[in-house]
Amino acid sequence: MNVIARLAVARRGLILALTVFVAALAGFYGAGVQQHLANGGFQDPASESMQVDEALAGDFGTGAPNLVLIVSGRGGRSLEDPEVVSAANGLVERLRGFDGVVSADSYWSAGRPASLRAKDGDSGLVLVRLGGNEGVYQAAAKRIVPQLGDDRLDLKVTGIAQTYVEVERVSADDLLRAELIVAPITLVLLVLIFGSLAAALVPLAVGGISVLSTTAVLQLLTEATPVSVFALNVTTALGLGLAIDYSLFVISRFRDELAAGADVAEAVRTTVRTAGLTVLFSGVTVALSLAALLVFPMYFFRSIAYGGIAVVLVAALTSVVALPALLAVLGHRVNSLDLFARFRRRTPSGFWQRLALGVMRRPVPIVTVIVGLLLLLGSPFLSASFSLADDRVLPASSPARQSAQYLRDNYDLGETNPIPVVVKGVAGADAQRLLPGYAERLSTVPGVQRVDALTGSYAAGRQVAPPAPAAERFTAAAGSRLSVVSSVEPYSPEGRALVAAVRSADGAPGPVQVGGQAAQLVDTTHATGGKLPLALGLIAVMTFALLFLFTGSLLIPVKAIVLNLLSLTATFGSMVYVFQDGHLKWLVGDFITTGMIDATMPVLMFCIAFGLSMDYEVFLLSRIREEFLRSGDNAQSVALGLERTGRVMTAGAVLIGTVFVTFASSGLTLLKLLGVGLALAVVVDATLVRGLLVPAFMRLAGRANWWAPPLLRRLHDRIGLREYADEPAGAFPATAAPLVRRESANPPEESVEDGPATVRSAK
Repeated sequence: MNVIARLAVARRGLILALTVFVAALAGFYGAGVQQHLANGGFQDPASESMQVDEALAGDFGTGAPNLVLIVSGRGGRSLEDPEVVSAANGLVERLRGFDGVVSADSYWSAGRPASLRAKDGDSGLVLVRLGGNEGVYQAAAKRIVPQLGDDRLDLKVTGIAQTYVEVERVSADDLLRAELIVAPITLVLLVLIFGSLAAALVPLAVGGISVLSTTAVLQLLTEATPVSVFALNVTTALGLGLAIDYSLFVISRFRDELAAGADVAEAVRTTVRTAGLTVLFSGVTVALSLAALLVFPMYFFRSIAYGGIAVVLVAALTSVVALPALLAVLGHRVNSLDLFARFRRRTPSGFWQRLALGVMRRPVPIVTVIVGLLLLLGSPFLSASFSLADDRVLPASSPARQSAQYLRDNYDLGETNPIPVVVKGVAGADAQRLLPGYAERLSTVPGVQRVDALTGSYAAGRQVAPPAPAAERFTAAAGSRLSVVSSVEPYSPEGRALVAAVRSADGAPGPVQVGGQAAQLVDTTHATGGKLPLALGLIAVMTFALLFLFTGSLLIPVKAIVLNLLSLTATFGSMVYVFQDGHLKWLVGDFITTGMIDATMPVLMFCIAFGLSMDYEVFLLSRIREEFLRSGDNAQSVALGLERTGRVMTAGAVLIGTVFVTFASSGLTLLKLLGVGLALAVVVDATLVRGLLVPAFMRLAGRANWWAPPLLRRLHDRIGLREYADEPAGAFPATAAPLVRRESANPPEESVEDGPATVRSAK
């Protein structure tokens, strides 16, 4: 850090020139990243349901339709009108001629089955299967749908492919709108925080560099792996918020050093050595929390992890290297254009110090009340119900969303999206002989209306129809397939129970795999839940290890983990209360309530919010530790540490919360949920937890806060992190003289003076 500090002063011009060049290059390289992002990625590629999709496409040349056209005659013409019939058949033929179309059938081409005609008889369906993964069939839908117009037909388009097309459009609009909202609001807040317009503009500059770097990082990732379209919104917000947060911390320390009488060069060196080290350490902790997402097999998690880790480290490095160089150039001019100088007065005892001293006088009641409140706010999560994202994440004004709702209201979705069952190794004569008995058994499973197979259709344990004309589609060299028709909502507890029953049905003539939407939900929740203990364990171990290196204490890392978990309870409870149960729509914006929340959101929100909580934990601990090394008084160091960081943490929480809360304006429910949840998590953590619970817990622990057994103490002496090059090994607790005496039963009533190293107590 001393080397970086010296370079920031001596080579400030070169550093700033390189920063501008790299930022411009990153912006140019990442300008078109939106076009290379993919939707989906919520499913385990090795899951049984995904294997069924691959088998249907590769072995049988079919699969669930991912593009659905609702067709009606223009001008109120009947579906049997010759011109409508001719136009509909021509539409199917055109669809079959497009690259990327695996199959296309319609109400007319399939023999006019009732299942493909609306209940009111006004429309019929065209079911299209586009080949490839999510990115491939989304691109195909984007290319094909605009070419399907016909003067004789009215078309409504939906299906997962068209849903993804509209999700990408809405996501891009949301990102642009969020950036236009965030920039002016953040500037106003920074001016209010710093008073100086010059100081307020600096974090925005660092945030702009972070945003440009985000696009370049994601563009680079698209060359090697699929990247979720949501990664752009999430990582941009994360990078911008943390860049502003880190800049705020660094600039505040620099201004404090100038106010204490240091010259510009010395202020830069002290800032880099202290606040800079804290920022780097904070960036590593946030990055490691995001790294826990890499244990999950879904690329939705992985792409956000890769992008998030990169932009967090870029934000930290920019704040530690480029920002000090800029401060070295600005010097005392960082305080220029001070709009509130005449109204500002400095007092020897600030709000946060008085708050900490008050909390430490009555720690037990405060801990009891705050912990009880957080647990109460988190209680709705006990009734959480999970699903996967579908068209209902789109705003109600979305054409794909409206068409999908029309489909639900007017068609039997069990007919258009049945549960596929693949029986491997059973084909030809074996299939003719063995499948009827198995199909009969499946047709008796509760919730199953009908089973279609090579040998006919079955219901209630008996054959009800002979083989259809296209029955040969149910068999291939690799095996046979069956189609299970059910009226059960796939993304529901009943849908999950039905999948379990079909998978466990006996009498299968060979190895069986079950797919479909309900199976995808079962497999995704299983993959997420199965890896969750590993992710949580990694976060806990890495957090403990890093905080031990930073503090040399055993208790402080444990306290940090417990309090971070408590700070997230309110977030998870609000997630269910608002987005599952549908309360407070007037506050967060309208959205479609399904009675469930996406199964991936709690995991994503936990990893991001835990990292942000650690961000503020490190900021606070750095100043508490600095004051403790100076005075050796636990209560006084907590009070002074909170005084030094409380305003900065609160301001940072407001700023980063503002960045996230702009997601409330998003038309996508997933982004709305994520933004509101993270904003709440940051605010709760920086106020209730850091302002009240941390002082109370540290007061109750007393000298035990800084204790470690001799073996770990020696380990910390060798490899622990220190802000000062001349800080002696074992500086605390063993050699800190004030620890020899017993700590006073009551914390000091009068705060420290405003100098950097002066401690004054009334007792």
